[in-house]
Amino acid sequence: MKKTTYRHIPQRTCIACRQVKAKRQLVRLVRVADNSVVVDTSGRAAGRGAYLCRLGSCWQQGLKEGCLERALRTSLSQESREKLSQYGETFSQGVAGGSRQAG
Repeated sequence: MKKTTYRHIPQRTCIACRQVKAKRQLVRLVRVADNSVVVDTSGRAAGRGAYLCRLGSCWQQGLKEGCLERALRTSLSQESREKLSQYGETFSQGVAGGSRQAG
């Protein structure tokens, strides 16, 4: 009898739209030691992390409504907010839960 093995896919929740997705579909933001917030491209940086969808609408909501600051337990400087906003603009202006599916 052949044993079937399934690979576990880590799940994370977007702090803006609250949708649970595969970790690889989301972007991790991390609060580093000096209390600044950076994009964690490796997904393994040390520090408190939060996840956002790869949708412009989630980035706008996360930055404007304070979701990111609340999740990371810090306050964003204007410079950090602008850098993150510019990074978020690279994603489409889609709506969370839209018809676009990654995979």
